[in-house]
Amino acid sequence: QVQLVESGGGLVQPGGSLRLSCAASGRDFSGYVMGWYRQAPGKQRVLVAKITSGGSTASGDSVRGRFTISRDNAKNTVYLQMNNLKPEDTAVYYCNVAPIATISWGRGAQVTVSS
Repeated sequence: QVQLVESGGGLVQPGGSLRLSCAASGRDFSGYVMGWYRQAPGKQRVLVAKITSGGSTASGDSVRGRFTISRDNAKNTVYLQMNNLKPEDTAVYYCNVAPIATISWGRGAQVTVSS
């Protein structure tokens, strides 16, 4: 059974940092483009960053320069380092194949940025 499990979320003050992890199981994802998506309250889920199997990355305008996506293919794990967090980054964060999610969504990691 293919499964994605996100972790590392939490409550952080504006300007703080968090590191999210996504552990994949049931399939070797090393050859896939993987991405981090987020869904803010009342909004659609959107792709914020993606990484190719070779490590090339791309990110959206709203997070560029603050968020860094990386992966460890040996561990079948994808990471999202989030720095200088802002209240508008508050959302549930998910990982999946990118740019079109083809795996059942995990439970996500709640990130709340608030003072």
